[in-house]
Amino acid sequence: MKEALPGWRPELVALDIDGTLLRWVEGSGTVHGEVPPAVRDAVRRAYDAGAHIVLASGRSLHAMTPIADQLGLPDEGAERLWIVASNGAVVLRYPPIEVVHEETFDASVAVREVLKHHPSALVGVEERGIGYRVNRHFPPGELSGEMILTDVEEMVAGPVSRVIIRDPDATVEDFHHLATKLGLHGTDYVIGWTAWMDLAPVGISKASGLAHVAAELGVEAADALAIGDGLNDLEMFAWAGRAVAMGQAVEKVRDAADHVTEPVDEDGAAIEVSRWFP
Repeated sequence: MKEALPGWRPELVALDIDGTLLRWVEGSGTVHGEVPPAVRDAVRRAYDAGAHIVLASGRSLHAMTPIADQLGLPDEGAERLWIVASNGAVVLRYPPIEVVHEETFDASVAVREVLKHHPSALVGVEERGIGYRVNRHFPPGELSGEMILTDVEEMVAGPVSRVIIRDPDATVEDFHHLATKLGLHGTDYVIGWTAWMDLAPVGISKASGLAHVAAELGVEAADALAIGDGLNDLEMFAWAGRAVAMGQAVEKVRDAADHVTEPVDEDGAAIEVSRWFP
């Protein structure tokens, strides 16, 4: 792990949401809906000091804007907030929502291959601004927005920005083995906390989305602070000048970070942000 150079202060603060700004509900894959006051106050101090705050999450865009609202970002009349949604496939400004960059891909082959091995898996494709098209309903709290029942072949008939594969009867180890076995050529993937796999266009990640935002803002990656807790944060960690893992993150994520802060239940994000914006 490297420490920041003397005098360094982030110009851009990239923040994951679930497990970073929001606390996990114990024993569940869902999070509490409220940003803790200490975290909100720390983010606001960074914003008020002139740092660019960027929310970067695997969430769809309509599940991210309420978090911006909770943080009170942006100030009325100020420049709109940048948001990196869907693990980098969608980059937007807010408010109002304006998608400024979107990456799509043909997911049909990868989805068919996964379903050969997990025929009972749940499949979801983001329906921007509404929710998800799904082959069957996902467990409560795992998806935001409306769930629209749709045939899988219809879901992947055209280009999509993101596909979710979820098998409540499988394990995370099953999905890691499956991804290695299939190779999933032409597709990138991220495996979540359980048997949950996000399929995305090759080369697209939070890092690619943040690079787009940084270029628009004229900020170098070396001047960015990134905070997260998941495997989908690894590329973001490699991109940012300072990468900080939440204390509850798995070992692979902690090892990839420059620093490990306290767990989300102890407001670790607030502690790290306050280091630079007391």
